[in-house]
Amino acid sequence: MANSPFLSTHGDVSRRGFLQASAAVGSWSVALSFDALLQRAAVAAERRTVGPLQPTVDETTGLELLKLPAGFKYLSFGWKGDPMSDGVPTPGAHDGMGVIHEADGIVTLVRNHEQGDDMGAFRPQGSPYDAKASGGCTNLTFDTKAGKWVKAWSSLVGTARNCAGGVTPWGTWLSCEETVYGPGDKDDKDKTKTYNFAQDHGYIFEVPQTEASTPQPLKAMGRFVHEAVAIDPVSGYVYETEDRTNAGFYRFIPKQLGQLAMGGKLQMMKVTDFPELRKDVPADRWLPVTWVDIEDPTRAHSPGKQDSQGVFLQGKAQQGTTFARLEGCWYGNKLIYVVSTSGGNVKAGQIFQYDPARDAIKLVFESPSTDILDAPDNVCVSPRGGIVLCEDGNREPQKLQGLTAAGQLFELAANNVVLKPGDYKSVKAGDYRKDEWCGATFSPDGRWLFANLQSPGFTVAITGPWAELGL
Repeated sequence: MANSPFLSTHGDVSRRGFLQASAAVGSWSVALSFDALLQRAAVAAERRTVGPLQPTVDETTGLELLKLPAGFKYLSFGWKGDPMSDGVPTPGAHDGMGVIHEADGIVTLVRNHEQGDDMGAFRPQGSPYDAKASGGCTNLTFDTKAGKWVKAWSSLVGTARNCAGGVTPWGTWLSCEETVYGPGDKDDKDKTKTYNFAQDHGYIFEVPQTEASTPQPLKAMGRFVHEAVAIDPVSGYVYETEDRTNAGFYRFIPKQLGQLAMGGKLQMMKVTDFPELRKDVPADRWLPVTWVDIEDPTRAHSPGKQDSQGVFLQGKAQQGTTFARLEGCWYGNKLIYVVSTSGGNVKAGQIFQYDPARDAIKLVFESPSTDILDAPDNVCVSPRGGIVLCEDGNREPQKLQGLTAAGQLFELAANNVVLKPGDYKSVKAGDYRKDEWCGATFSPDGRWLFANLQSPGFTVAITGPWAELGL
């Protein structure tokens, strides 16, 4: 995989390179057709039995942090407060994550930190985008052959609420800010709080593999409440989700393939005959779409208001389609998978599939109950064709869910984090079992699944007989 064009770190990416990458990405992301994957699940959730999840000892700390199926093991790493290789304490609020490079079994991941306060950058040295903002990214390396974590370091500093993002075909990470707060803005919930930011927020930033980035907001890609992105390596179009109750689904058409900083055109999806897809959506039916241009992608709010709807309402005025809290976004098998965390008739979650070739979207899964699937958020695809869904709901415990190529949903892992005083030096004691999973992503060889528990804040590498589970 080290020589794959999908993992190229060259800045000048040609159309031929993107076409080559689309072939290479098949072995990276997905091996099976998703048309077959979720057809049955779209109608009814068929629960697969994999045996009871068992409390499993973390090979790093000796604590039973997770419940896993028999035969699986894991190692935690990068706990909040742990010193990194550059001497900076690991920031908290671990969130979206992706693998951006692999060479001789050493994978490099980028991990978001959804810290949104204005108390200062977590690494004050260097050139943070906003010295007041506490969010950003850290990079990590893992040796898949030895089964060991190697190191971590700061890679993006001075941003706010870095929630999810997406891997690029040229070997970088796009980190998304899930806020549009700027200097002097009032908090949406606490009107007594005024943000002391030095810069506007609500942008996407590109993060490199090896060194800390020089933060540059990609303003043409929009200023809104971002969540995740996925890139079609054939066209180079970037698909973007928005985490709001009234959300749009967007695409960015760059002026030059692989050169996002050079600008481009932002558009919002318009589904024919469907002004909204938050509920009462026909299952497994392709719905044709068109795209409407966003004239001012940097408009954070509607005129005279602080409502974070500046981009959304531009699209809505042209009959763009409304979704409910779009979060996870993933490219696989020439398709884009989009997760609505609170969509559906019972508001427990939806999974959509967008086909760029036919310019159409369809609902392929809708949770009938939070007992089945509770507010799916981040999503990833295994090299064997199964899906992993990260729960971000209210039940205890929160779980990683698997969805097989046969359309069978099953519980893959459960949050079992209950810390006593002194269990781990850098985090507080407490019961964290209702805290969310995020950042699930597989190593290119499919042997290791990496994921985050946002609070108390740590990363795990999980391995086991994935093929037996259909993942």
